[in-house]
Amino acid sequence: MSVLNVVLPLGSSVLSFVFAAMVLDQWWQRRHSFQLVWGIGLLWYGISAGTEFLGGAFGWTEPVYRVWYLIGAFFVAGYLGVGTIYLLSRSRFGYFAGTTVFIGGLLSLLFSHSSRYPGAGTAGTVAFVIALVGAIAIIAATATRRQLAAHIAMGVLVIGSLAATYLVLTAHLPAPGWAVDPNTHVPVGSAFPGYVRVLTGPFNIAGALCLVFGAIYSAYVYMPKHKVLRAKVRMPVIAQLYGVAAVTVNFIASLPGAVGALLEGKLNSRVPATILIAIGAFIPGLTSGLNRFGVTWSFFLGEFLGLLLIFVGFMVSEEVFRNVRIGATLWSRRPSASLEREVG
Repeated sequence: MSVLNVVLPLGSSVLSFVFAAMVLDQWWQRRHSFQLVWGIGLLWYGISAGTEFLGGAFGWTEPVYRVWYLIGAFFVAGYLGVGTIYLLSRSRFGYFAGTTVFIGGLLSLLFSHSSRYPGAGTAGTVAFVIALVGAIAIIAATATRRQLAAHIAMGVLVIGSLAATYLVLTAHLPAPGWAVDPNTHVPVGSAFPGYVRVLTGPFNIAGALCLVFGAIYSAYVYMPKHKVLRAKVRMPVIAQLYGVAAVTVNFIASLPGAVGALLEGKLNSRVPATILIAIGAFIPGLTSGLNRFGVTWSFFLGEFLGLLLIFVGFMVSEEVFRNVRIGATLWSRRPSASLEREVG
């Protein structure tokens, strides 16, 4: 048993639960939907890391392994990503969110027809069809009633979560009922049949992309901008693709100015905060992807480091933690223009 296989998951679990309590307290004070959904996502993060601690400290069992895979592979990124869709529901972010759901479904379809996951073709096709319908609904809602898009995304996620729960809990697992890397003793999903594993795309890929790029977009909203791409495109689909490209290019072009503003003490605190969140979301997304393909040594480290960066980012952010309480108020900031109003 590696000490890090116990310490890192324990740290991730404890920090997740503390973080979740703070976010849910903010929701209780202000009743914003994104805070509630983020709080749920952080609870999932804490439970998933908790199963890793139990497995590392006391040995893996089949029930612990099933809970680990269900929550880690399906729930964590999905709920955090939908929380971001709620945060940006007044913007055109729904176009991007719908596209990520489609991409996740498409990857499920492609993986299901590969030799790596034999017998998963039907599951992958069904996942793709559902993801396609959900993506179209999210994009259509963004075009007509923007704030409805987040509710649709949440509905798709909840229905998908129920289906995933049934499949994960009823799937046959070969003895001993779990799987770990023989060298690092880090859990891997290979004990589950292919028809379960190919379903994770619309959950974790879409969720991670929404969380990462939602944070980047939020940073872009508040940073001093140097716009390289200024054109207005109105043709459907082309306009959305151009919008993603414009934000990406203009964000990169604006970074030198943001650094200068930071050194002068003039940069909005939400810019470094959301950049930290983006980096923090990217790291565990990368290490969990590597875990799927056999690179497991960085899995627990990425999980802890990513969560820590997200936590620091949220603590720096004036918008999310204007008042911080654990029972009593620890500190308070004067209100400023919210991100929801800025992107509305």
